[in-house]
Amino acid sequence: MNADPSGDLAKLIKTAIAEQLSNMAVAQPCKVISFDEPTGIAVVQPLIQLTDKPPSPIQTVPILGHKYRTESGVIKRERHILEPGDTVYIVCADRQIKDAMKGQSGKPSSPRIHDKNDAVIVGVFPCSL
Repeated sequence: MNADPSGDLAKLIKTAIAEQLSNMAVAQPCKVISFDEPTGIAVVQPLIQLTDKPPSPIQTVPILGHKYRTESGVIKRERHILEPGDTVYIVCADRQIKDAMKGQSGKPSSPRIHDKNDAVIVGVFPCSL
């Protein structure tokens, strides 16, 4: 029986793509380990375990706040708080967010894409409310 080079190449490409995608972080549920209220920064533990070892905690994850106008026209700002044990949902930015955290634009100083180092907390699961 003859080997099918195109079939083998397709399998190799499919495997390489799957491996790259498995290294990409987009969004996931996490448990809050600690939270610094003045800075709004948390340390979180991912709750989805894909290997025999628990996933490493993710450091310095900011929680997003809210800004809105009331019916009377007053602008309100909400800084959210977390407690250890809260279950939260994080989203990993497309690119590095270091400059954006300061309200500045700039080219990324890192080539990373969808990396856990660029995660933000977007909400708290109902089980923690």
